[in-house]
Amino acid sequence: MMRAWILPMLLVLSGSVVATGQIFNGNTGTAAALLLAFLALAGVNSPLIFPRPMGAQEAQRRSAVDGRPVVFWRPGCKYCIRLRIRLGRSARQLHWVNIWRDPAAAAAVRAANGGNETVPTVVVAGQPHTNPDPQWVREQLPHST
Repeated sequence: MMRAWILPMLLVLSGSVVATGQIFNGNTGTAAALLLAFLALAGVNSPLIFPRPMGAQEAQRRSAVDGRPVVFWRPGCKYCIRLRIRLGRSARQLHWVNIWRDPAAAAAVRAANGGNETVPTVVVAGQPHTNPDPQWVREQLPHST
């Protein structure tokens, strides 16, 4: 889990250094804009945005047991971020799989999307759904959770 924080921390540190350089050059507006951009990138890549990522096999195994959907996603995908934000706390009930960390996951997404790595791809009861409406995904959650 500690490795998941390396990129966000590097982005915050880099943004701080770049912004400080801009401040010393008298460009406070540019410094603020750059710092906000780096902070946004750090947030998007933060493990806080996408809960408990796991491998495709583990996610599919757990989904078969508990009936929860599997979400295949990748960092920086604005549609994945939209899904995560619109799901709110419900997102923690899903099984999240980062396709950039799991070649089997990327292959499963390509198989479901005609060879494209289109995400988010949500698998419910073995059926893939590409970029579904967040409300529909919420409705697919088991009611006992």
